[in-house]
Amino acid sequence: MARTSRSTRRTAAKSKAPSSTGASGDDEWLTLDEVCTKLKVSRRTWDRWQERGQAPRSIRLPGNGPYRIRPEWLQEWLDTQEQA
Repeated sequence: MARTSRSTRRTAAKSKAPSSTGASGDDEWLTLDEVCTKLKVSRRTWDRWQERGQAPRSIRLPGNGPYRIRPEWLQEWLDTQEQA
């Protein structure tokens, strides 16, 4: 029985994970590949920005997982870059 509830929890957790295909609002997250493609920069450039504290706001998923960025965080960062 515990085995069933664990798999149910995993399924529920997967459905709450950030999605880059979300239609709108709180469910929409971008991957680093999507952000780099939008900005037309390499992943190495992103890594350099992040090392210097110059990258857009992002979160890292648990367990040393991939980074995710909300579209509005990216837009805010772009707006500040235009002002600089």
